[in-house]
Amino acid sequence: MRSILVASDAPSVRAEIAAIAGRPDIAIREARSGPAVLEEVAESRPDLVVVDLQMGNMGGMAVCLELRLEESYGSLEHVPVLMLLDRRPDVFLARRSGAEGWVVKPLDPIRLRRAVTSLLDGGTYYDESYQPLSVVPATGS
Repeated sequence: MRSILVASDAPSVRAEIAAIAGRPDIAIREARSGPAVLEEVAESRPDLVVVDLQMGNMGGMAVCLELRLEESYGSLEHVPVLMLLDRRPDVFLARRSGAEGWVVKPLDPIRLRRAVTSLLDGGTYYDESYQPLSVVPATGS
């Protein structure tokens, strides 16, 4: 059985992720803080961490960076991270932290399921929602 660790200090976010990502073959575990994520990853070795960018005093970026740091030391095995972003400009933070994927809120069940499935299968998922339209220059006469 695979397991997903859902990390958010908002009970509604944890419940929403569990409802969307939960399947009979996936166990959902929860963490309410960044330090709790690190402890849980060390103890239970989840297949995926879904972390909210805005979370208490150690948010998603700090959690992901810490996981990557511990991995580089050999203290933890690699675990893919899916970051929940509050706005499109936060993509920069997700990229810099080494997350394998991100989804921009509001959460859409279809995008979230695709992201979870892709990361559990060893891939990546980069949500393209809310990107600015590319501007096509006007041709003048």
